[in-house]
Amino acid sequence: MIKLIEKYPILSLLLFVTLMLGFTVDAIPVSIMEARNFISAREMLTDNNWILTTMNGEARYQKPPLPTWITALFGSVFGIKSVLALRWPALLFLASIGVSTYLLSLKLQLTKSHSIINGFIVITSFYVIGITIEAPWDIYTHGFMLMALYQLFLLFDKAKTPILHSLLFVLFLAGSVLSKGPVSLYVLFLPFIISYGIAFKLKGGTLHFLKLISLLVFGLVLGGWWYLHVRIADPETFTAIAERETSNWSSYNVRPFYYYWSFFIQSGLWTIPALISLLYPYLKTRVSNLKAYRFSLLWTMCAVILLSIIPEKKSRYLMPVLIPLAINIGFYIDYLIREFKNTTSKKETFPVYFQFGLIATIASLFWAISFFSEAILTGYILVRFIITALVLLSIGVFIFKNLKQKQIKNVFYLVVGFMMSLGLVALPISKVHTQPDYKPASQIKLQNLQVIGLGYDNYLPLYSLDYIAPEVIYNYGDKIPSITTSAGYVLPKEKTFCLLATKVNPETIEALSNLYTIEFLETYDLNTAFKDARAYKSRLVNQLYMLKIKKAKPLHTLGKNGGEL
Repeated sequence: MIKLIEKYPILSLLLFVTLMLGFTVDAIPVSIMEARNFISAREMLTDNNWILTTMNGEARYQKPPLPTWITALFGSVFGIKSVLALRWPALLFLASIGVSTYLLSLKLQLTKSHSIINGFIVITSFYVIGITIEAPWDIYTHGFMLMALYQLFLLFDKAKTPILHSLLFVLFLAGSVLSKGPVSLYVLFLPFIISYGIAFKLKGGTLHFLKLISLLVFGLVLGGWWYLHVRIADPETFTAIAERETSNWSSYNVRPFYYYWSFFIQSGLWTIPALISLLYPYLKTRVSNLKAYRFSLLWTMCAVILLSIIPEKKSRYLMPVLIPLAINIGFYIDYLIREFKNTTSKKETFPVYFQFGLIATIASLFWAISFFSEAILTGYILVRFIITALVLLSIGVFIFKNLKQKQIKNVFYLVVGFMMSLGLVALPISKVHTQPDYKPASQIKLQNLQVIGLGYDNYLPLYSLDYIAPEVIYNYGDKIPSITTSAGYVLPKEKTFCLLATKVNPETIEALSNLYTIEFLETYDLNTAFKDARAYKSRLVNQLYMLKIKKAKPLHTLGKNGGEL
């Protein structure tokens, strides 16, 4: 099997991502960032807002539209309500990061076997996978940028600017900018340039570098056209959003300089190898290519330092650091594959036994979680749980066996198989909604049918009171206009309508009750976690009311203190 993987490395990486998440990733609830993006994609299709992007009918210029276009395309083909279809593009870019890492590793003059290991490490790193769900547009910008950097590496290495490589560099660079602005330029591109210059020295004369600068400018211009268009088409809204986003860099989620310095933990399964791979004095005499190792180490550390300078810090911003870190980890794994059989020092063997022994133990004892779970496993789910437990137990036993025999390459691919099994076999088990109050907003139209007596084609219009979480709006399947404005409450023209609210101020109810009879209909709870769990979010709980006007003369605006405007 390993020989087959190494014979077809690119196909193996693509197939791995497909099997790990391609058929089961919809088991994970839609995150808040995903919901915002999916709503924008939906409104591209329903409202034709392809350039001046919207969310819930309001301008949303915080993110460029390229990933939304790609998502909308998949939604139009496979269904906009299919979470699996909407997540597939992000999974393809996850796979592309693995492929680009493999190709770049080859250009660093690493062996084919070593390079494919680097590719597998990056696509099994915790936050590289997690970012496809938590903030999926990040995977696009960094995926495009890594493709661009591979082309740039070729341009540096050749000291020439062939048309094909130049064109691809410009297109991929533009794709990155059109996915999330200059983010990847700062955290991936700039550290790459600095590290390459130090490790390999820049080749070529003045004319060559002028050409490269010109290509960079072309890519930025091509990727920046959308910003210019929106700035001209809707200047007031664009400026307000830009000012708010810029101010967040220095006033929102401000963390100390050292906040990111546990970054290696974000690699998940590879935490211990990641830490050891950063120990230059230890590894410099053990790596197969010292110059390439210095490059990956510098690239990693430069990215962390540049991120640390910015006051605003979030864990997910570390994701691009895991790309060069994966190459760094690969040097340590490659050393273990080559030399671990001959290693007798306990200082060297203990971290290896601990790292892989822990994974083997977790795999072997997966079945034990049934004793701590509040869910009752029956039928199909019970069968899947048993299959999962047996598969993971087998992997755990084989990891222990190969670890004892010091067959580290086998151990590595068994760990990769462990990750694939978690996604392919174990993840669907989480589809069981054990939280008894779970009731999705998608059933609100059914509420019209059952309680109000209207059909799906003639249901009461739905409005929101103040804030409604994006996950709820996406789950509902349509826009939910708000009746709240800075001046007060803009009342709907309809004499009877439904109102969705997360929290209701008694003063608001009193004010609205002067004009409407208010009937509580149902509570909708999108949480899959129990109420005492950390994952439970109160913003996903909403109450549905039906309002009927008392007066024949409708009022269009009501002050927040109850007075008419």
